[in-house]
Amino acid sequence: MATTAELFEEPFVADEYIERLVWRTPGGGSRGGSEAFDPKRLLEEFVNHIQELQIMDERIQRKVEKLEQQCQKEAKEFARKVQELQKSNQVAFQHFQELDEHISYVATKVCHLGDQLEGVNTPRQRAVEAQKLMKYFNEFLDGELKSDVFTNSEKIKEAADIIQKLHLIAQELPFDRFSEVKSKIASKYHDLECQLIQEFTSAQRRGEISRMREVAAVLLHFKGYSHCVDVYIKQCQEGAYLRNDIFEDAAILCQRVNKQVGDIFSNPETVLAKLIQNVFEIKLQSFVKDQLEECRRSDAEQYLKNLYDLYTRTTNLSSKLMEFNLGTDKQTFLSKLIKSIFISYLENYIEVETGYLKSRSAMILQRYYDSKNHQKRSIGTGGIQDLKERIRQRTNLPLGPSIDTHGETFLSQEVVVNLLQETKQAFERCHRLSDPSDLPRNAFRIFTILVEFLCIEHIDYALETGLAGIPSSDSRNANLYFLDVVHQANTIFHLFDKQFNDHLMPLIRTLNCMIGQMKHILAAEQKKTDFKPEDENNVLIQYTNACVKVCAYVRKQVEKIKNSMDGKNVDTVLMELGVRFHRLIYEHLQQYSYSCMGGMLAICDVAEYRKCAKDFKIPLVLQLFDTLHALCNLLVVAPDNLKQVCSGEQLANLDKTILHSFVQLRADYRSARLARHFS
Repeated sequence: MATTAELFEEPFVADEYIERLVWRTPGGGSRGGSEAFDPKRLLEEFVNHIQELQIMDERIQRKVEKLEQQCQKEAKEFARKVQELQKSNQVAFQHFQELDEHISYVATKVCHLGDQLEGVNTPRQRAVEAQKLMKYFNEFLDGELKSDVFTNSEKIKEAADIIQKLHLIAQELPFDRFSEVKSKIASKYHDLECQLIQEFTSAQRRGEISRMREVAAVLLHFKGYSHCVDVYIKQCQEGAYLRNDIFEDAAILCQRVNKQVGDIFSNPETVLAKLIQNVFEIKLQSFVKDQLEECRRSDAEQYLKNLYDLYTRTTNLSSKLMEFNLGTDKQTFLSKLIKSIFISYLENYIEVETGYLKSRSAMILQRYYDSKNHQKRSIGTGGIQDLKERIRQRTNLPLGPSIDTHGETFLSQEVVVNLLQETKQAFERCHRLSDPSDLPRNAFRIFTILVEFLCIEHIDYALETGLAGIPSSDSRNANLYFLDVVHQANTIFHLFDKQFNDHLMPLIRTLNCMIGQMKHILAAEQKKTDFKPEDENNVLIQYTNACVKVCAYVRKQVEKIKNSMDGKNVDTVLMELGVRFHRLIYEHLQQYSYSCMGGMLAICDVAEYRKCAKDFKIPLVLQLFDTLHALCNLLVVAPDNLKQVCSGEQLANLDKTILHSFVQLRADYRSARLARHFS
């Protein structure tokens, strides 16, 4: 059996097992063995070995049966234990439920008891508070303040809370019976208010932000809170204007206050807006007045240069302040501040500009003719337009007395460059200082002055003089200087034409043409049924055809502008175009009535317009379209949620009339439910 057991080594292979058995049997091998092959002996060995395997199989089978019986017994025992545990668990769970119900019952009782205690305690607290106030009121009535809260300077916060309540109570008392005590309370109210403001002032000078915040919180309920803000604004400007650049100083001041004001006041955006208003209306306005009034009547050139420079720097400062939260429509707020400073100067700006340009142009020409010792004369009524006719006449008709120009063309590129430079500066000032609605008209007025002095008074005069200087056909040794005049006039006119295209045309045509083209696309492509479809449940388009065409046109124009200009000129033109683009879409959307699905299409359209606005890379333009997108949500939001949407971050600061104007565009606006929720 031991030999048999050895033959069962793992891994077991039957062929190998038989082979090993044969080799172990004497006479069983035929190769390399010491004994001859003996089949009988091998057969006998196989028979014996089979018997041994049968005996082994029986023993193993009995052992397996015994183990199976044992396993079944243990499985039954395990199942019994599991059943007992389940029963125990059910009992425990039942106890837990009973305990939970008991806890809930106790909690309900506790809450009820708490409510009862609060119901008793609240009137009690009010009664105690009223009793204390009556006690303090009696002290004012007796004329002697004995309480520690009024005599201890360290308890000014508690005293302020009490006197503020007494002041409200005193206002309800009849004057004839309580005039004296009302006067005493008012006096104490005023004294404490002054003490708090003084304490705030001292804390600000010491730089104690926490104390400033504490005092400001107490003063918030006093009438003098605004005076506290005024004190803060006044003191934070002390030593702020030490550089030569008041605009840079103002920007740094506002940045510093913006970081600090939120740690002091509960309404930081209002305080910051008041500081900016103070800076503009007092500091900047005074500075601008000093710079402009001195030269307003005596030196028009310096006045215009100063006005352009000051207005530009003020608008640049305004752009920097746009990043702050001012609690209102920042663009409108800052625009009004700028207007309040410059309105008296901008109202008659174009008159000053044109008056100066005329006098300056006349002086440039007169200086030139004086240098030539030439006295300008009147030569006929002709002009460039009848040049060909004049030449034809001179070749066919006898000539009158001619003028000897001694070879002088009376044309000067230096004069022309000076005139064009003056006009270019005038165009730049006009673009910056003119109201957008007046810009084309003002630019044209400047252009007519250029035409008058450059084309008529200089070029036309030189041509007329040259024509008069052409000798008669029978003259001997005649010098034909007129061709020199024509050559120089042609060169000069090219300079004039370049300025016309570079500076005038962009001001009076391009942007207006772009907006006009957009209006045409919208008028032709947008249909009323786009936003009020007949079948609300069968709308397949994502945005309207008008939107697709307008966006394609705008992207093309933006690309042209970027390729045609460089530097800040690109941003300036794109900002103007973007603002006009937004205004066009805003006014266009106001023309329609919107169903629920139509409102969704309008939102999709505005989302496309907003994607288009991103190509401008101008923050203001993108902000305008973000707000417009938020406004369009009012077209589809459920009536119950209208107020919540209107108080959202993007719409909270808008005027209610703007919000109402969009809600009115809804097809269901007249429903009582909608009107009730929006009122």
